[in-house]
Amino acid sequence: MAAPAASAESPYAWFRLAVSLALMTLGGVGMYSVTVVLPRIQADFGVARGDASLPYTLTMVGFGLGGILMGRLADRFGVMVPVLGGAVGLGLGFIAAGAATTLWQFSLAQGLLIGLLGTSATFAPLVADTSRWFTHRRGIALAICMSGNYLAGALWPPLIQLGIDNGGWRLAYTRIGIFCLLVMLPLAWVLRRRPPEQPAPEVLTVVPGTAAPASARPLGLSPGTLQTLLCVAGVSCCVAMSMPQVHIVAYCTDLGFGAARGAEMLSIMLGMGVASRLISGWISDHIGGLRTLLLGSVLQGVALLMFLPFDGLVPLYLISAMFGLFQGGIVPSYALIVREHFPAVQAGARVGTVLMATLFGMALGGWMSGAIFDLTGSYQAAFINGIGFNLLNVGIVLFLLKRARASGIGLGRSGPKPSLA
Repeated sequence: MAAPAASAESPYAWFRLAVSLALMTLGGVGMYSVTVVLPRIQADFGVARGDASLPYTLTMVGFGLGGILMGRLADRFGVMVPVLGGAVGLGLGFIAAGAATTLWQFSLAQGLLIGLLGTSATFAPLVADTSRWFTHRRGIALAICMSGNYLAGALWPPLIQLGIDNGGWRLAYTRIGIFCLLVMLPLAWVLRRRPPEQPAPEVLTVVPGTAAPASARPLGLSPGTLQTLLCVAGVSCCVAMSMPQVHIVAYCTDLGFGAARGAEMLSIMLGMGVASRLISGWISDHIGGLRTLLLGSVLQGVALLMFLPFDGLVPLYLISAMFGLFQGGIVPSYALIVREHFPAVQAGARVGTVLMATLFGMALGGWMSGAIFDLTGSYQAAFINGIGFNLLNVGIVLFLLKRARASGIGLGRSGPKPSLA
């Protein structure tokens, strides 16, 4: 039997948001653990850097595909069901990965249990669910929820590195698995209430020259076309984003600074990403998702350029902080764009699909950067590759903004405002 209903933006909605933030922070360990253990994996299994990057790639592919699956489960049964399953997947996945004796065993545990069934349940479903509990403050609410992904990146790497230093990566993985089972299962129960009902399309005005609702032709495009463009943009920006996030620990090790310094830089990068997401959430409530996405993408490109001429310890700390501050608001913008232009009843599946694309971009970029390093013996070409993909993302966003103007859609404080014909 369903729990009693609660209204949007009520005290319960904010409490639920806090629980979602905690769950995303805990579940995000699956995304960042591999980046910390990458040098140990390479050494233990005696493989090249590109091969050692494969578990991260499989984790992100599983993460992305699982986002669609878990989003559909959330649309049908409520968000509690996928989150409960995700807690079990994470717990068993970390325990299995810690016991792996080959790279393929480790990779499968990461990709299937941790990525597909675990971390994915604490990302797209929670984002979509949060979007249905907020209306006027949806941008900042989504930013707070998705800050859990970066809080995970700020908190987990130094904790994992500490565990590795005091018992090895296998014991650290086993402890993480047990911790996830004990803490996440009770938290998931808080999410048992279903979200309040909302009008199907949030935008009911008429596109100039047609008699169809604007929601049937978002930005003057078919829903499938807009979804595809958002997915391509998501892949592109996250290929660029993954270069520093996935390889900063290995990069610092190669430069002679040690893995601990790299873990600190990753923690700073993602900690600043939390501030970026909150600031971008506030901005997006005023200028809309598309303009916020453009701002973050341009600034991310600037930060990537800064990695090319500087490789000293202090400059890398500063650039890592700058990178985190610039790019943290990019991914939440995609979720807001979806909610601005598609019906609420499609939130889980459509948000899951777009976020899947961003995760595929992280997966592709993580592997690609390692492969480029193996070919060139340096990360300089990998940074240049990321800058190229970032330019593709900026181009797509500019095209969508042009379509918004052509469709007579304003992009102000309350999201899209189509003009009447």
